[in-house]
Parts: sequence; structure tokens; C-alpha cells
Amino acid sequence: MTTDHAASADHAGGHPGPIPARTLLDALGWRYATKAFDPSRRIDEPTWSALERAAVLSPSSYGLQPWRFVVVTDPPTRSRLREASYGQPQITDASHLVVFARRAAMTEADIQRHIDRIVEVRGVAASTLDGLRGAMLGSIVQPRPNFDPSAWAARQVYIALGFFLSAAASLGVDACPMEGFDAAAYDLILGLPERGYLATVVAAAGYRSAGDPFASMKKVRFDPSATVVRV
Repeated sequence: MTTDHAASADHAGGHPGPIPARTLLDALGWRYATKAFDPSRRIDEPTWSALERAAVLSPSSYGLQPWRFVVVTDPPTRSRLREASYGQPQITDASHLVVFARRAAMTEADIQRHIDRIVEVRGVAASTLDGLRGAMLGSIVQPRPNFDPSAWAARQVYIALGFFLSAAASLGVDACPMEGFDAAAYDLILGLPERGYLATVVAAAGYRSAGDPFASMKKVRFDPSATVVRV
């Protein structure tokens, strides 16, 4: 269920080549869950556009993309969301705020929309996708034992969050993933259920404040020998 049929359907170019391993690890070592953002610094438009694109390019089960990335720019709305986030300052101080929302329920129409997009992007006949369509209906839409569609959709959203955080680090942008918020209040403030989505996780993005004490703390991780298992 991780075939990702259309997540990269609109990217037809060749691989640009790998970045040096040290560059990647340095970027990931530099990032941290930023607690204090500099409210005077803004992410420029080209950089933000790249971050949005990184989220869009995230893989998902069957490439179904059961999410919406709600970029909140309206100051009064962000103030209300801060209240629904137990007063955490990242919500209003960061340059950008993204609410990662999951599809509340997958339907046959969602499957067909995905099929139609594959046909549009790849120029294939819809009939050639009948098997894929049936597989998606059977595993995602039709009820089956031990399958929670809401939990499935939430897992897809967290994949996108990971892509977003990694992309931010690679571009020198600070970010903070956040689960400490009232999801029901977010849903109400942003009108998400009316559009068929539910708030799942939040990411604030911008640039760290010089006064954030967490920025200088060493990253605490277990040694790879304790976490990586080779069989």
C-alpha cells in the first residue's frame, strides 16, 4: 500500500543527483523543535514555495494524498489558534503556520478523483487503471477488519510532516511540529469538517530567536547501535 502511483506524476525530469551525505546530516543535526521564533523575520516567497512543494511531493499510500495543508496567514485567525494551542507563542510568532489536516473519510469519489488525475497527468486510458481502482476501493474505502481509515489517514499526514520538516532543515528554515492543541477548536476555527478534513498536526516555520535557549542545547539521540537493528 505504499506504491505512490501519482505523488510524483507531475515531476517528469531526471534525478538531479544526490546531495553530499554530510550536508544532509549537518542540516538534520542543526534542526530542532524551535520554541522561540524571531517574529521580525519572514520566510521569502521562493523558499516558502519550495516548502509547500515539498509537502505536496510527499509519498502516500497509493499516492492518494488524503490531506490538506492549511497555510494560515490571517493574524486574527492565528491569534485564535494560539488560544486553542494553550498559548504557545510559536503559533503567532513564526513566519508561517501550517495545519496538516487529514481526510475525515475516504469515499469512492476520492478514489475516482485520483484515477482521473493519473489519466490527466500520464495520458493513459482509464480502463488500464481498473485493477488499481479496485484495489484502492477494497483496501481503503470498503470496511474491513482491523482497518481504521482515520488512523490510516493520520499516518499519511505524518509522512508529509516529515517531508516538510526535512525540507525546512535543508533550506535553513526552522520549524516546530506541534500536537499540543485542541483539534476540535482548530476544526471549528478553520471550518475543516465542512470540507471533509480534520486537524491532525501543526507545524510552525520561520527563524529561531537569538534568545531561544533550546537552540544551543546538544541534540539528544540514542546511539545508532541502540536503535538500528540489522537482520
